[in-house]
Amino acid sequence: MFHHITVLKKEATEGLHIKPDGIYVDCTLGGGGHSAVILSKLGTEGRLIAFDQDDWALDNAKEHLSSEGERLTLVRSNFRHLEEKLAQIEGVPQVQGVPQVDGILFDLGVSSPQFDEGERGFSYNADAPLDMRMDQTAELTAREIINGWSERDIAKILFQYGEEKFSRRIAKVIVTKREESPIETTGQLVELIKEGIPAAARRTGGHPAKRSFQALRIAVNDELGAFEEALHAAVKCLAPGGRVSVITFHSLEDRICKQIFVGYVEKCTCPSDFPMCVCGNKGQLKLINRKPVVPSDEELEQNPRARSAKLRVAEKLQYLAEEK
Repeated sequence: MFHHITVLKKEATEGLHIKPDGIYVDCTLGGGGHSAVILSKLGTEGRLIAFDQDDWALDNAKEHLSSEGERLTLVRSNFRHLEEKLAQIEGVPQVQGVPQVDGILFDLGVSSPQFDEGERGFSYNADAPLDMRMDQTAELTAREIINGWSERDIAKILFQYGEEKFSRRIAKVIVTKREESPIETTGQLVELIKEGIPAAARRTGGHPAKRSFQALRIAVNDELGAFEEALHAAVKCLAPGGRVSVITFHSLEDRICKQIFVGYVEKCTCPSDFPMCVCGNKGQLKLINRKPVVPSDEELEQNPRARSAKLRVAEKLQYLAEEK
């Protein structure tokens, strides 16, 4: 059963300002919650293109959204290939060889089914093989990292991606243990992580393995690198007036989103006493919300996993249409 509670469903889709005849992209199909809302706002001429690299998500969409016909196109791909895949889809307009769509949505992180189905290895609450691949055809697994990477590299990803302050101690315990025998399961890894964290620290801040598991998942799937590439491509592929909505779930993702958006916002360098701008430093985006939108108390009661979610929305500037 593919059960997933969509986070910030109303806010993220409303942020797209959906036109009934527009072309929209859901870069993270997942349980299909956002896709279903977008499709409900589209007319017969509208179209949704939904990306996912997880076969579970695609099979679920084929079952529950099969009645959408040509209004829905499913793409099995990492969203880092956004521009390339859109360019291959018939009916998506192009300007100077670049595909143009009216809105793009990202809902980052791991869907509930991936957490809840223990055999995928995402959860520290179930004993399963060390996998953590969103794309089951990918080569790199958590097992390979834990058993093959150097102590220094393991510590680095635990600190960089999980903000785990005991990263060096945990990495040392892991490397010492794997010299005796390979570490095969999430259950084994959880115990080693606990061993690497002082007893006093284990009693506060939630499950002691939470940060390390997040870090491994990000590393296995190159989540931050893929997102950075995809967000730049999204800005490029938006038609003037089009919008991009991004839901993040931890500070590293949100920081990337904020910095990329700000980088595309107009930055006039003319002296303040100039009557008009002559520097030509035109931006490509305007921010729809200066501060991120967060879930309401009501949503948090229904879905505690939404507590760290943040939504940022930006719009492609209209003047770019005139230049094209």
